[in-house]
Amino acid sequence: MLDKQLVYDVLTAALSTGGDLAEIFVENTTKDMIEMTNGQVDKATWGIDYGLGLRIIQGTGAVYAFTNNTSRESLLKLAKESAQAVKAGAKEQGSLKSVITLDRSERLKFADKVITPPEKVGKKAIVEQLRIASDAAYAFDPLVTQTSNTYSHVAQNMFVANSNGVWAEDSRVRTRIFIETVASEGNEKQTGYFAPGAKGGFEFIESLDMSELGRNSAKIATTMIKADFAPGGRMPVIIDNGFGGVLFHEACAHSLEATAVAKGASTFCGKIGELIAAPCVNAIDDGTLPGVWGSINIDDEGTPSRRNVLIENGILKSYLVDYLNGLKMGVPSTGSGRRQNYRFAPTSRMTNTYILAGKDKTEEIIGDTEYGLYAAKMGGGSVDPASGQFNFAVLEGYMIRNGKIAEPVRGATLIGKGNDVLMDIDRVADNFAPGQGMCGSISGAIPTDVGQPMIRIKELTVGGRK
Repeated sequence: MLDKQLVYDVLTAALSTGGDLAEIFVENTTKDMIEMTNGQVDKATWGIDYGLGLRIIQGTGAVYAFTNNTSRESLLKLAKESAQAVKAGAKEQGSLKSVITLDRSERLKFADKVITPPEKVGKKAIVEQLRIASDAAYAFDPLVTQTSNTYSHVAQNMFVANSNGVWAEDSRVRTRIFIETVASEGNEKQTGYFAPGAKGGFEFIESLDMSELGRNSAKIATTMIKADFAPGGRMPVIIDNGFGGVLFHEACAHSLEATAVAKGASTFCGKIGELIAAPCVNAIDDGTLPGVWGSINIDDEGTPSRRNVLIENGILKSYLVDYLNGLKMGVPSTGSGRRQNYRFAPTSRMTNTYILAGKDKTEEIIGDTEYGLYAAKMGGGSVDPASGQFNFAVLEGYMIRNGKIAEPVRGATLIGKGNDVLMDIDRVADNFAPGQGMCGSISGAIPTDVGQPMIRIKELTVGGRK
């Protein structure tokens, strides 16, 4: 994406006043989106995002700048101006990088396997798929009053090089669909949705049953509109598989990112090798899974992705670490440096973060629960990584009575602390499933997979209205 001599010259200029490492990140990304409301297309957008980010690391500090003008004159000017920002620190520490090597034999280059490139698919075929889901939702129940369906496709070509000899390229293609249904009764409205996505092309959309997605989103909305409000209080909570993993992602795994750990702002600081969860809990972050929404061949610092074991039999095994925070912590990168685009400096982020399957059967977990809440589908929430305190909405919930799933309830929220929840998981089923989402942090919004089997938390605070 840039020729070797220009890369060398920009990195040299960036380190001209001192600095330990200079890095450039270049991307050329195309984005395609079609939005449909009530079976009719109301917006179709297409665009290109192109630019370069330059980072200079001095000690454990960094300067970051970006531009969408990659002419030689512009980039050298950016590099020299950025170098001035580290000049004082370089003089104090006496650090100056005088040798830049771009001749390493190992140059990483990847490209996603795409069977049906979305750009080769006519807009009519995409619209037809969205309309199938909308029609199925409306046919499910007269209480359905609105459908909102969206198709999105992102193809990112990226390149990263640094003064330590990293030279890596990747071509990433992701496709996702969002199916949302609204049910109304009087002044009340309830929503059901599904948002599956994958690393790949239009073949992923063709593998989905759009009618089933439409019906299932309508089922959630119409079931919840008829439901009574959930009771509040402390009780056992069963969280189903798939997107239920968002609770672990938000309430626990964010606190395992070096973004928080390196600053001492995590409840899990200094606990490697300690028991932080029930022995039945095993968790990983794995960016190497083929075709999975959150997977990456390399991270946005050019480090190959890998499978990181986070928790093994309840014991904390590792954090998720990027290059800069690794310097602060004295540990190597785990291939976790990610960013939304060239406008953001990278930091440690998740890829595909899962609680692994256990040995329990779902019917046994429910049957052994006399009373509690069954969270069939989770919604959004918030968490404070420093304390682990979280608050999550339950999109689809049911009461459990006498070991059976009973009446539906709405308006339930789950309130607690991540480290407490990990210790209070007492049952883990064998029905693992993933779910897709977008994760926001200081380096922007990135695609991540969450996932888990059904789990039971022996006691958790449920916020309700009864």
